[in-house]
Amino acid sequence: MSFSGNDKGKLGEIIASKYLAENGFEIVEQNYRFKHGEIDIICKKDGILIFVEVKSRYSLNYGEPEYGVTKAKQKQVRKMASAYFFDKGIEECECRFDAIAILFDGNKDYTLNHIENAF
Repeated sequence: MSFSGNDKGKLGEIIASKYLAENGFEIVEQNYRFKHGEIDIICKKDGILIFVEVKSRYSLNYGEPEYGVTKAKQKQVRKMASAYFFDKGIEECECRFDAIAILFDGNKDYTLNHIENAF
């Protein structure tokens, strides 16, 4: 399997979902959309609802993939989490925001860094 530029983000989300499922997380939603925003993965573990932003990169030219979770992106994900609560009629829920950074090495390998409570 090789990684093309167009598929990098989608492949990163597939890898992240598989990783989460294998580590005891229940995937609730993938690519949840509300109006003009999206959350990559929403999952649950130990009664906590977790909103996950996935960032994938081929190189370190622009820094580690997790650096792509900028303040603006954090704000957007928080806004989308509020929209999710509204959309699903959730009034109270313990939640957190994680990031999963995936760095592809250009072949079949990658490194994955799961940052809990990233923001």
